[in-house]
Amino acid sequence: MTTLFHGAQKLDAHGQIDDFWMLVRGDTIESVGSGTPHPDADHRVDVHGHWFVPGFVDLHSHGGGGHSFDDGGEEISAALAAHRAHGTTRSVISLVANPVAQLRESLGVIAELVASDPLVLGSHLEGPFLSSDRRGAHNPQFLLDPLPWAIEELLGAAGGTLRQITIAPEREGALEAIDVLVENGVTVAIGHTNAGADLAREAFDRGARLLTHVFNAMPGIHHRAPGPIITAFEDDRVTLELILDGLHVHPDVAALVFRSAPGRVALVTDAMAAAASDDGDYRLGSLNVTVRDGLAVLSGTSTIAGSTLTQDAALRCAIESAGVSPQDAVRALTTTPATALGYGHRFGYLAPGYAADAVLLDHHWGVTEVWAAGVKQ
Repeated sequence: MTTLFHGAQKLDAHGQIDDFWMLVRGDTIESVGSGTPHPDADHRVDVHGHWFVPGFVDLHSHGGGGHSFDDGGEEISAALAAHRAHGTTRSVISLVANPVAQLRESLGVIAELVASDPLVLGSHLEGPFLSSDRRGAHNPQFLLDPLPWAIEELLGAAGGTLRQITIAPEREGALEAIDVLVENGVTVAIGHTNAGADLAREAFDRGARLLTHVFNAMPGIHHRAPGPIITAFEDDRVTLELILDGLHVHPDVAALVFRSAPGRVALVTDAMAAAASDDGDYRLGSLNVTVRDGLAVLSGTSTIAGSTLTQDAALRCAIESAGVSPQDAVRALTTTPATALGYGHRFGYLAPGYAADAVLLDHHWGVTEVWAAGVKQ
């Protein structure tokens, strides 16, 4: 079965092409071009000159549409559907700190989902190997050191589907754990940490390649203590997650991140259940969360507890509030996150051989239609 998209204003990390066409066979892009003539196809989709961009890739999300990934099963599927409607075609399922036995069970559920749903890339353990001082919305009772027994159990439960893990490198055994995780093909992030510049540099030299939600749950930039952010800016091997909702990081600071790490910013949602849903009371793992005016905080505190962000909203905030170029903003939602997890050969471009994931946007950067693996969502 083939589908021809035509009359598009294509935009990806390769740049913009007007009057763009794309021929899809099954779940893969077969050929692309511009102008006429068009190749024959079983189905045709006229894009009518609107923006046509690759499907968004979210490295870090905890739920949406009123559903939490921590609750497993149908709840995960419902949350994914909410984000797919907003352009996220490939997702990593993030888990907050919980007892190791519960995390093992959750990793097993996600492994089964990966086998049945190609749009799920795998799991992300944001906890439990985090600093108690920078724990954010993670239950302090469940935080622990990344000692060999814990790493072995979690890797075994995931069965090769653990894609990302966040570690505070100051915890006992953390640097040795980075070695083991990298050997097992897991992308290691540093985050929820008190690490200074030197320790962050050592973690990156050991193989860590991500910084979890830059500026949040870590030391900021100080003129006498640059911290992990400056270290990440200076290391071309490192990708920086950024939650760009105008609440976690001011748009002017977000613009600084894009300027300081060109091509290495991955826009993530870090969304909890209230994303694409209503204000109210929710759970994030074992903790209560209150959402008012789109801001999620631990109930009774001012501690931010994830976000209510969707990736299309992050795109608009990047372009309209942070002044990021449309091409760089799209890159941060597509090519950069895909490459950070080793999928740069399959996702992130509208080019032959890449997955047939595409998002149609109106002239105000709003999502109008979504295709994932060649199927309209």
